[in-house]
This record gives sequence, structure tokens and C-alpha cells, in this order.
Amino acid sequence: MHVGYAPVFQNLGRKVSDREAYRQELRLLDLVEPLGFESIWEPEHHFTDYEMTPNVLQFLTYCAGRTKHVKLGSMVVVLPWHDPVRVAEQIVLLDHLSDGRAILGIGRGLGAVEFDGFRVDMAKSRGIFNESADAIVKAVERGYIECDGEFVKQPRRDIRPAPFKSFEGRMFGAGLSPETGPIMAQLGLGMMIFPLKAWTDVRVSLDEYAKEWRKVRPGTEPPKCIQVAFCYVDKDPERARARATEHVGNYYNSIISHYDMAGDRLKGTKGYEFYQKTIQANQDNLDATIANFVDLMPCGTPEQVIGKFADVHRQIDNNAIITHFSFGGMPYDVAEQSMRLFAAEVLPAVKAMETTQFLEPPRRVNQAA
Repeated sequence: MHVGYAPVFQNLGRKVSDREAYRQELRLLDLVEPLGFESIWEPEHHFTDYEMTPNVLQFLTYCAGRTKHVKLGSMVVVLPWHDPVRVAEQIVLLDHLSDGRAILGIGRGLGAVEFDGFRVDMAKSRGIFNESADAIVKAVERGYIECDGEFVKQPRRDIRPAPFKSFEGRMFGAGLSPETGPIMAQLGLGMMIFPLKAWTDVRVSLDEYAKEWRKVRPGTEPPKCIQVAFCYVDKDPERARARATEHVGNYYNSIISHYDMAGDRLKGTKGYEFYQKTIQANQDNLDATIANFVDLMPCGTPEQVIGKFADVHRQIDNNAIITHFSFGGMPYDVAEQSMRLFAAEVLPAVKAMETTQFLEPPRRVNQAA
């Protein structure tokens, strides 16, 4: 099992300066490679305390210069907020600067405050994403970009510096709605799973993804998915539960605030119908929804956390995990203690879980029989 790390740079309630929040998160970041994590990832968010991560590929370029071996992944670049030609150029440039360590993760976005800030109509996000993603996926393979779609008009231009190796197996898409899996399969992307619904429901989505993959790419098997996880590890089970409830709960509340998940904005937005169930659950019984979210997370003693990862692996058959350790207003010294304990007692066991090699190109199946 491949295990990576992702800082989220939250500053809930602005209890410290943004500068101090960044300073502390970058201090934790420098522990990643020495502690044995295998990749660094970064989400994209704008304008609020939720996550101060406005330029994913710039951040990963910084990480490329601070590290030697870890992979560098976007989780994700939100395509409706970007010019696709710039995304293609920047991910290829990152690949050059990091000596081939770049991983491209893409998504379409969910935050109305962000769409409004970029002056992009959320109702058009699916169309913009589909056309942009198709253009970018092709561009990083063939070395030029062009598109003549409804939303994206891009005359043919070369990508310079040119791609120097294939991105096949190094591209992923994120999303939770039922439409997402088939779209990612059509694009040839792996799936990145964020923990906002039960793992049994995730399994259904992954089955639909696999069905579409085999339909459009006969003779190959779809790549296994990536699991995203908010972790807290403590040798004291009661303290682990209390801190997980507090800080994972705080994080979920920040999701509700940033995405307006207790309001009505998404209810009337075309293309976001799936999220109405989450919104309704938040409005009907917020405490229960938060408790369910906390229970999804690998928090507890080292043995409990290993058990939770193993249980999720049995359900969704993932071959990679992206971990968060600093979130929800957790003190940085507490986050560091949790991260170090995870590395010492959880990481070896999780790495040893049997699965396929991460980032391998799609496996071909023998159809002769």
C-alpha cells in the first residue's frame, strides 16, 4: 500500500496569523520524507479559512525542491477555475523540475464562494470540466493541446517543455456524484475517494466506474482507487476518541461552512443534485451527520487505526492512502505527535498490506480464453 501525506493549511477562526499557520504546516511538511511517507499532495481552495491552498502546482514545485524521492500530487486542480493550456504547461513543467515525480489529480469543484470569486457559472462546471479534462489528458500525452468545444476554444499549440514520459497511470479524478465514475473512466483516470459517504456506497460508485472502464477500454483493468483519510493516532484510546471527535468534527463543520452544506445554494444548481442528500442530512440532524463522518476516519490507537485501514481496504480495494494530520484547529504539537506515532507504529503495517503497485499503467487482461 502506498501512503502519502497532505497538509490542508486551515486557519479556522484565524486564531493565528495566516503566516504562522503556514510556517507551522511547512514545518510538519519537512517531516514527510524522513518519516517514510511516499508522496505529498495538495488540494485547491480559495478565499476562506477552510483551506488556504490557492495554487497547488506552485506549492508542489516548492516541495520538489525540498525533497528527493516522494511523489508530488494535486488533489485536485479544479479545472473550471483554470485555463486548460496553463494547467497542461504547469504539470509538465513540474514533471521536469521533479524528475518525473508529478501526479495530476483534477476535479470540477463544489464551493459556490469559489465559483463566484472566479466569476464562473457553477451550472456550467460539468461541461467546462469535461472539455478541459479531455484536452489536458490528451495534451500531456501527445505534447500539444487543442480543443473546439462548447466551453473551451483552444487552437493547437505545442506544450513546451515537451512531456518527457507518459502520464498514463499518473492521472486521477475526484468526485462523489454518480456521474463522476463513468466520466473518469472515459478519460482514463484513476479515482480519488474523499470520505463523505459510507464505504458501501463508495463501492457501488467504484463498480460503476469499473463497468464503464471495461466498456471503453476493453482488455484492460481499471486502476485501484486512492483513499483520503483524516487521521489521529494516540496510545490512549479515550483521548484519541475525544480529540478525533473534536478536531475531525471541527473539520466537518468547516466543510459545511465553506460549501454551504446546510443552506440552499446547491439545491438549485444544475449538476449538483447528488449533494442535496448531504444538505438535507445536515439540515435534519447535523450532530448525527458529524458523528458518522468521524466514524469513517482512521482515528484511535495504532492498532485501531491499522484495523480501520484494513477494513476500508477490504471494502474498496484501494492501493494508496493520502493522510491528513493537522486539521480542525488541532494544536500543531498534537498533530506532530500523532504524525510521528503513525509513522512509527501504523505506517509499516499499512505499507505491508498486499495490493497492486501504485501508479502502474492499466493492467492488461488475457482475453484469449
